[in-house]
Amino acid sequence: MSDFKSNFWSVYVAAVTLGGILACLLLLWIASRKKVAATADNTTGHVWDEDLREMNNPLPLWWVGLFIITVVFGLGYLTFYPGLGDFAGKLGWSTANEYDKEVAKANKELEPLYARFTSMSVEDAAKDPQAKAIGERLFMNNCAQCHGSDARGSKGFPNLTDGDWLHGGTPEKITETITGGRIGNMPPMAAAVGTADDVKNVANYVLSLSGSPHDSLRASLGKAKFGACAACHGADGKGNQALGSANLTDDIWLHGYGEAAIINMINNGKTNQMPAQAEKLTAAQIHVLASYVWGMSNLAPAAAAK
Repeated sequence: MSDFKSNFWSVYVAAVTLGGILACLLLLWIASRKKVAATADNTTGHVWDEDLREMNNPLPLWWVGLFIITVVFGLGYLTFYPGLGDFAGKLGWSTANEYDKEVAKANKELEPLYARFTSMSVEDAAKDPQAKAIGERLFMNNCAQCHGSDARGSKGFPNLTDGDWLHGGTPEKITETITGGRIGNMPPMAAAVGTADDVKNVANYVLSLSGSPHDSLRASLGKAKFGACAACHGADGKGNQALGSANLTDDIWLHGYGEAAIINMINNGKTNQMPAQAEKLTAAQIHVLASYVWGMSNLAPAAAAK
C-alpha cells in the first residue's frame, strides 16, 4: 500500500475489513434479540412447498461461541499482523522479512561450498564441473528470463555465447556487469544527422560497415553524416566498450537487422537496462555465475572446435 501516493486505498481497505467484522457482530446481536412468536408446535408459522415448516429454535450456543471466537481471533490477528491497509501490525511481520531470513539462512549453509570456488580464478572455476553446475542453476534462476536458457539472447537481449561484448568480456568486466548492472542509452540522432534522406543514407552506410546488403550510392552519401555517430561508435564504427557502444562492423545486431531497424534506432534511440544482481546474489554466487558466463563464450567455442 505504501506504493500509492495517497493513503485513500489504505484507509478504504482497513474500513472495509473492520466494517465487515462489525457487521457480522451486529447481525449476530440482532438475530439473538429478535423474538418470533412460536405456535403450539414450536414453528414460526412459515410454510414452504405446502409442508416445509420453519422451526423456532434459537441459535446453538456452541455455534455462537465459535462465531465470537472467530471474530476475536480476526481482530487479534489484525492487531499483530498486516491486514489493515498499510498498518504493519504490532509484530512487524512481513513475507519480505521471512524471505530475507530464509535466503540469509540458505546462504550461510552454502558458505563452505562457495568458499572453495571463491579461492579460484574465474577461468579456473569455469572449468570446475561442480562450479559449472551451480553456475548453470544460478543462470537459469536469474538470467535466463532475458538471455534465454541457452544464453543466446533475443532481440534486445545480448547473446552471451558469441564473444561480442558491449562493455567487455573479461572476467572482471563480466563480474562488474552482473554486480552493478548496466544501462545502455542511444539517444535519438535524427536531428544531428539531418533530413529523413540523410538518416536513410547513414543507415545504408552502417550496413556497409559490416558488409551487409545495402545501397552503395546512399552509403557513400551517408559516410559524411556518420560523423554524428562517430563520437560513440568511433570513426571506424567499431564501437567503444568504455561507453558500451556497439561495434557496427561485425554484423551482430542487438535491436534488429536491416535498413528499417537502423533508421528506427537513429530516429528514436534506445534505452536498455540490465538489472544489478548485487542485492539478490552474494559475492561468491556472482563469482561462480561470472565464471559460468565467461566459460560459455570462451570454453564452449574452444571445445566445439576440437
